[in-house]
Amino acid sequence: MDFNAHFATQLEALKAEGNYRIFADLERRCGAFPQAGCHREGGVENVTVWCSNDYLGMGQNPEVVQAMVETVQACGTGAGGTRNISGNTVHHLALEAELADLHGKEKALLFTSGYVSNWAALSTLGAKIPGAVILSDEKNHASMIEGIRHSRADKALWKHNDWRDLDRKLHAVGDRPKIVAFESVYSMDGDVAPIREIIEVCEAHGALSYIDEVHAVGMYGPRGGGVSEELGLADRIDVIEGTLGKAFGVVGGYITGSAALVDFVRSYASGFIFTTALPPAVAAAATASIRHLKTSTAERSAQKARVAEVRARLDRAGIPHLANESHIIPVMIGDPVKCRMLSDILMRDWGIYVQPINYPTVPKGTERLRITPGPAHSTADIDHLMTALTSLWSRCAVSHAVA
Repeated sequence: MDFNAHFATQLEALKAEGNYRIFADLERRCGAFPQAGCHREGGVENVTVWCSNDYLGMGQNPEVVQAMVETVQACGTGAGGTRNISGNTVHHLALEAELADLHGKEKALLFTSGYVSNWAALSTLGAKIPGAVILSDEKNHASMIEGIRHSRADKALWKHNDWRDLDRKLHAVGDRPKIVAFESVYSMDGDVAPIREIIEVCEAHGALSYIDEVHAVGMYGPRGGGVSEELGLADRIDVIEGTLGKAFGVVGGYITGSAALVDFVRSYASGFIFTTALPPAVAAAATASIRHLKTSTAERSAQKARVAEVRARLDRAGIPHLANESHIIPVMIGDPVKCRMLSDILMRDWGIYVQPINYPTVPKGTERLRITPGPAHSTADIDHLMTALTSLWSRCAVSHAVA
C-alpha cells in the first residue's frame, strides 16, 4: 500500500469538504491579552483573540505568572517523572488540597490534562466496578466517550440534557452498578445541564454521578467551583472533574471525590500511574489562580458584562447566535466552507481571530464561529468585532446558509 498517497487523498477530501483544520500561528503576549501577535509572511501583525478558553485571562494574571516563575527558579522546569517514580512535590499536594476544598470534597487527583482526567477516571471506574453500566449524555465530550469506550463496560446513551430519558434508561438497567456521566456547560452549544434533576434521578437509582465541569470551573459559583457550586449541589455529586487549562489559565486536569474513590482511581488508572507529572511550577501557578478566584469576583463580573453586551449587540444586528445561559456565544453559519472563509476574512482584513468550528467537533450543517468574550475585551474591541461581523454578514449572505 502507498501509505502517503492514502494520507494525501484523505486530506484532500477534508479540504474539499471545508473540514481541514488550519491553525493560526499566534504568539500570546504577557500583559496584553486578548491581543496577540499573528505570524505571517512579511512579519507579525496584531490581532484580537475572541475565541480563547482562557476565559478570564488568568493565564496572564500577575499573581499566577509570579508563582510559576518563582517555582521554576526554586525547583527547575520538570517534575522528573511520574509521581510514583519521582514522588509527590509540595506543589502537587498543595494544589490537590486546594481543588478538594474548592469542590467540598475529601480528595483530589491531578492529571496532565482535562482530556486525560476524563479518559483515565471513566475508563478505570467502568473497568474496575464489576458489572458496571455507564449512562452517557449523547453530547458528552470526546474524552468522556473515549474513556467509556476504553473501559469496555456496557454503556447506554441518554438524550441530551433529558433527565426523564435518563430515568427511563436507569430503570431499564435494573440492579447493576450504574455510573451517570454528563457535563455542566457544553462547550459548543453553551447550554447548561439540568443538574438538580439529573442528580435526583441518580440518587433515586443509586447511581454514581460524574460531572465534567471543565467549562465552568472558575466561572460560576461564589468561589469558582462551577455550576454545581452555584446551585448548591456539589455535595450531592460523587465525582466532579475539571481542568486547569481554561478559566484557571494554566494546564492540567483533575477529579475530586471521596477519599476512597480518588485513591481507587489513583491506584488503578494507567493514565495517572504511567504519565509524567505536571511540572511543579504549573501546579504552583494553578494553585495561585484558584486561590485568587476563590476570593475575587471582579473577573467573573466583568466577563459576564462583556458576554451580555456582545449578545445584545448581535441581537440588534440580526446576527443569529444560540441562546444559552453560559459565557459561550455560538454564531451560527451552517456551512463549513463559508465558516472557514469568514474566519479567514476576519483575521486577514480585520485583525480578529475567531476559529471556525466544523465537523466532527459539531454536526455537519451546524458550523459556527464560537465567541468567548472575556473581562479584558474593551468597548472598542466589541465595537470593532460588531462592525466586522455586520459588514461580513450582508457581504457573504450568511443568513441564507443558516436558514
